[in-house]
Amino acid sequence: MTQVASRADGRRAAGQRSRAAILAIAVDLASSEGLEGLTIGRLATEARMSKSGLFAHFGSKQGLQLATVERAREIFTDEVIAPALGAGQGPTRLCGVLNAWLSYFERGVFAGGCFFIAASSEFDDRGGPVRDAVDGAMEAWIEFLEQLCAEAVADSAIPAGDPGQLAFELNAIGIATNWELRLRRNADAIPRARAAFERVLAGGAA
Repeated sequence: MTQVASRADGRRAAGQRSRAAILAIAVDLASSEGLEGLTIGRLATEARMSKSGLFAHFGSKQGLQLATVERAREIFTDEVIAPALGAGQGPTRLCGVLNAWLSYFERGVFAGGCFFIAASSEFDDRGGPVRDAVDGAMEAWIEFLEQLCAEAVADSAIPAGDPGQLAFELNAIGIATNWELRLRRNADAIPRARAAFERVLAGGAA
């Protein structure tokens, strides 16, 4: 029985590694070509796997899309949110998140730029589970920014203001940064974004 269980555990671990490797390719493809372009056949070609092998992991195109959104959300959390969570409270944490976000843009964590900015544009006028998953990820991000802004205001570290408005403006700067970097190839995008963040947090207009 122990040997049988060990073999089963080994198969599960191998399956998890295979799924992780597939999704690493999927998030980059989707950031560059869109989630709608992410099909079992397209991914099978890129991953050098059979369609049946991919189907066993995800079941359908929609299942693949949803898994890709979830994996992109995990990567974004690891890259932008997690590094700042241990950086203290209030303004220190807010500044840590904003710096990590700029680094995420600058390093091109996803091959096609910010996964969620691309997916938001692609699915903003659609309905369905994939659109809901993208919207849920973005809503959680905005709520997190708003929470950090509220903490910073409560600490009197930044001028009093509506945390929701501050989060809106900071997020707008991030969207513009991705556009400047990816579409316009603007080498000044990161320093301009940093200056805009500082202006908003100092109480000025973005």
